[in-house]
Amino acid sequence: MSTRVPPKGVYVPSPTFFLPRDSSSSSSPESTHGQLPVDIPSQTSHSIFLARSGITGLVLLGSTGEAIHLSRTERASLVSGVRKGLDEAGYPNYPIMAGVLTNGIDETLQWLDDYASAGADWGLVLVPGYFGAAATTQEGIVEYFREVAKRSRIPVLVYNYPGVTNGVVVQPETYTKLAGLENVVGVKMSHGNVSIHLQVGLDPGIDHEGFRVYSGFGQQLGPVVLFGGAGVIDGLAGFYPRTVVRLMGLVEGGELTGERRKEVQRLQYVVSKAEEFIVRYGIFGIKEAVFRVTGLGKLENGRPPLLGGLAKGEWEKGRELFLEDIERVEQELKGT
Repeated sequence: MSTRVPPKGVYVPSPTFFLPRDSSSSSSPESTHGQLPVDIPSQTSHSIFLARSGITGLVLLGSTGEAIHLSRTERASLVSGVRKGLDEAGYPNYPIMAGVLTNGIDETLQWLDDYASAGADWGLVLVPGYFGAAATTQEGIVEYFREVAKRSRIPVLVYNYPGVTNGVVVQPETYTKLAGLENVVGVKMSHGNVSIHLQVGLDPGIDHEGFRVYSGFGQQLGPVVLFGGAGVIDGLAGFYPRTVVRLMGLVEGGELTGERRKEVQRLQYVVSKAEEFIVRYGIFGIKEAVFRVTGLGKLENGRPPLLGGLAKGEWEKGRELFLEDIERVEQELKGT
């Protein structure tokens, strides 16, 4: 049986939703160690909203999804709950990746096994970086993914996020080797080195129908997809999905001439400008924007140490600086 490869398109790295402290959740304060309980109904509602808006698929429990703050049971329950909700809403087999944010092979395989049982299609496996770039060799990265992939029940994608792995960057020649491993079907690059994206996306030594290249930044969508990339896994699309989906469709949909080219340029500008909101405000900004734009979730932002949220007046300031253009485009697209 052939290994399932993720479809090209726009994916959303979903934030994890939490219930307020005074909720009637079945999770006691003791069972969550005093932390906010996971809000699976809101998580499911947000997932259905994205599916209805044209988003290709989800990344649950990635970095934005605070996977490292959830217990093993909570992670599995969230994935299975979202899968069940999507099925019931008329989205069977909707693509779901689930994040694996740990450093050891045994625990990585445990996460992947739990996700397979819960209904995820792929595991997005963080490149281990506990010992930093000086000690983590490119050969070691290949060996790590070889051992994980051949034992995983679901296909895996490489997740390179130097910002949370002590600066470890996977090099283009390493991706050529990773792409040749059985059960490794793609990569998410969460860094701004466009050259690496393009080299891997255009590498003639890689079968790009079996190994997808996704950028973690919507501000890179145009250049990355034009030069071999499969799409983006982008936080902005979690609250302004139609604009990012429209840009993706135009970029991959044919020759860029005349009015089509002008529209791609307009939308890429709008998306890139809006992405500055996330650059400035990070995960707190994403959660605030999801709540403000979609009405889903709460402004209690997460679990320690991610406490609090945007300071008073920052939403209004950030919206005026970065989001007014994309709000107008989103409204235009809602009417089409």
